[in-house]
Amino acid sequence: MNYQKLLNSNIKELRIRHGLTQEEFAEKIGISIQGLSNLERNRYQPTSDTIDKICKNFKISPVELLLTNSKTNENLIKNINALLQSCSAQKLRQIYEIILVLLNSSK
Repeated sequence: MNYQKLLNSNIKELRIRHGLTQEEFAEKIGISIQGLSNLERNRYQPTSDTIDKICKNFKISPVELLLTNSKTNENLIKNINALLQSCSAQKLRQIYEIILVLLNSSK
């Protein structure tokens, strides 16, 4: 999975969901309109400072920004799988145990 493309796509989706033009969104987060356009078209990566400004302005975490377009179970599963790909065997085991606890507590 291309995380950069996903992140940039989610930035655009966040802007549209809030009904903002590129100019309004760019002003809110302190970058140029051209810079925002390049992010939305996946030409550039957002800096950590830009991600921080987006998250603060829209009161979301960086993880939520990465998962913003997860509207369906299928998208959620894809995003979870993508995140799990970089985990060590030990971390995967811990996550598995957490999932079991969560599933068993909802019964």
